[in-house]
Amino acid sequence: MEIADKIDKKPAYNIDLAKGKLPFKGKGLSNSVNIATCTIEEQRRHGVEKLAAAYRIFSRKGFDLGVAGHISFRDPEHRECFWINPLGYHFGQMKVSDLVLMHQNGELIYGKERTGDAAQSIHSNIYKNRDDINAVAHAHPMYGKTFSTLGKTLDPITQDSCAFYERTAIFADYDGVANGPQEGINISKALADKDFLILQNHGILTTGSMIDTTIWYFLNMEDACKSQLIAESVGKPIKIPHDVACKTRDYVANDLSAFVSLQPLLDLLWEEEKDFLD
Repeated sequence: MEIADKIDKKPAYNIDLAKGKLPFKGKGLSNSVNIATCTIEEQRRHGVEKLAAAYRIFSRKGFDLGVAGHISFRDPEHRECFWINPLGYHFGQMKVSDLVLMHQNGELIYGKERTGDAAQSIHSNIYKNRDDINAVAHAHPMYGKTFSTLGKTLDPITQDSCAFYERTAIFADYDGVANGPQEGINISKALADKDFLILQNHGILTTGSMIDTTIWYFLNMEDACKSQLIAESVGKPIKIPHDVACKTRDYVANDLSAFVSLQPLLDLLWEEEKDFLD
């Protein structure tokens, strides 16, 4: 009985987001921190700062249609939980103190208000199935959702679009808003072992090992959708050959290059909207 009690006991969620705050590294890359070597408190605080910043960036890009869309970050200590936005908060006003911690089972662990049902369904099921994923971004940007109606993946027609070559899946079984568990389960199954997902008649979704890479891939994916839609509207785009596309993908779409690519946007946010840290 004593062993069973220990097994069934819930973990203690002693979370203080005021702990672990690191100083701003300054512009550029030279003072970037290897967050994997930091304490759990520093990893958590760093992650939620990047998450709040990600929502601000989405707002700047116009990816804030009502309550559609959500970005999450897996907690570095309690990996069965993830940080996400509470339902109804504008992306452009998001702060660290607004973020909530949700358990994969739907329980609100930290924060004042729950996230939306669709966000809970999609993110929880992806995290359940993919231990290598630490961040997920989904929204309905204009070009991404328009491209999703074509029922196909992106072609390697530019250097930037090579990032998604053979790394993207399609979820073709749209069955309405993911306000129940089954749609999230189906989306997770469609993603399988890929990194990116085009949700047909819906939008786009990116994943990554950290917030930085996930957000950069999302911005790049929306741009690639725009590029292909424009190219196909005036002619037949010339595809980059397979071997060249693979080599280009491996150079422009790894964690380091994606991380580096996002930093100037984060630096700008630190300068112009520092209240996201509150």
